[in-house]
Amino acid sequence: MTIYDELVARGLIAQVTDEAEIKELINAGKATFYIGFDCTADSLTAGHFMALTLMKRLQMAGNKPIALIGGGTTMIGDPSGRTDMRKMLTKEDIDHNAECFKRQMERFIEFGDGANQAMMVNNADWLLKLNYVELLREVGACFSVNNMLRAKCYEQRMEKGLSFLEFNYMIMQSYDFYHMFQTIGCNMQFGGDDQWSNMLGGTELIRRKLGKDAYAMTITLLTDSQGNKMGKTAGNAVWLDANKTSPYDFYQYWRNVGDADVMKCIRMLTFLPLEQIDEMATWQNGRINEAKEILAFELTKMVHGEEEAVKAQNAARALFSGGGDAAADMPSTALAAADFTDGAIGLLDMMVKCALAPSKKEARRLVEQGGVEVNGERAADPTTRFAADAFAGEGLILKKGKKVFHRVVTE
Repeated sequence: MTIYDELVARGLIAQVTDEAEIKELINAGKATFYIGFDCTADSLTAGHFMALTLMKRLQMAGNKPIALIGGGTTMIGDPSGRTDMRKMLTKEDIDHNAECFKRQMERFIEFGDGANQAMMVNNADWLLKLNYVELLREVGACFSVNNMLRAKCYEQRMEKGLSFLEFNYMIMQSYDFYHMFQTIGCNMQFGGDDQWSNMLGGTELIRRKLGKDAYAMTITLLTDSQGNKMGKTAGNAVWLDANKTSPYDFYQYWRNVGDADVMKCIRMLTFLPLEQIDEMATWQNGRINEAKEILAFELTKMVHGEEEAVKAQNAARALFSGGGDAAADMPSTALAAADFTDGAIGLLDMMVKCALAPSKKEARRLVEQGGVEVNGERAADPTTRFAADAFAGEGLILKKGKKVFHRVVTE
């Protein structure tokens, strides 16, 4: 099976500009392709998995990945899929975030100077040097405003008002492709399916300015059975940084995916052989939980290493079986002396401190609905307070809902 056939079989390809040419390039290991990452945070999320695993698959087939850090485009903000403008970041923030991204990417792809080794570039290196009038003269005539307004990436923003700042994002992304095509031989762009209009802008700019062909392919978006993006929801992101989402919580996210989503995630995100995945797809009833464990273990191993994946799996099994000692591997929060008032801390304050609720109001709602347990007992009174000595030994074990466990100790 060729690499292109495998991508099709895994359900990864959404749209392509020229299937025959793209198939020939990547099967022969002749694609120098890029995927863009805007540095809006200091960690990638599980929503970036599709891009990261695609880069790894294509590099394994001999193709050369380019990780484009959007140091310049991050200063504008991609309006795709947004109903509001993105937060503006400083250059120092963007540079810091780029360094964090590279460390996480190195678990997936190999950087270096070899023929198919990955390289990282930053579009701030060329976008921030552009002269506005020269840019208008060079590329402005290649874009139809009518076509741009019809682009899907602007659809949601049009309802509340699309700023001229954001309107330029398509031109900036297209210029990236145009620049890298000329300077480093980048002949292909990959991205999420919501980027299709922006990517076509790049191929068209290259064709009109240089009279040459470049190619684009979009990746199927990682969504659940209800059509919601997985692992990248605003305010509820699953981070690849262990300090932002612990290996245990990361494992639990994938262990708890819906029954209807588990096989799709295994097929798209893991590197298990397709024959094995096809056999797993026939599993019935209770074996669906076994498939979820396999998914969670494989992805946690990929991001955090096998040792952390084993610890997370053992902790999860101990918690759900009601036996074993899972406290050591459970996500935990250490309370400082300043967290106690008159030698005690309230349940709601403790939940917010442990990030089990975004606010005391939400924590109260969870308690009143019977969704919180402390050391195996339902917490019925939201005004409950816990003295410092209650955290002796292994501390208190909080449980939110059916599947979220957290240990609270003192420093």
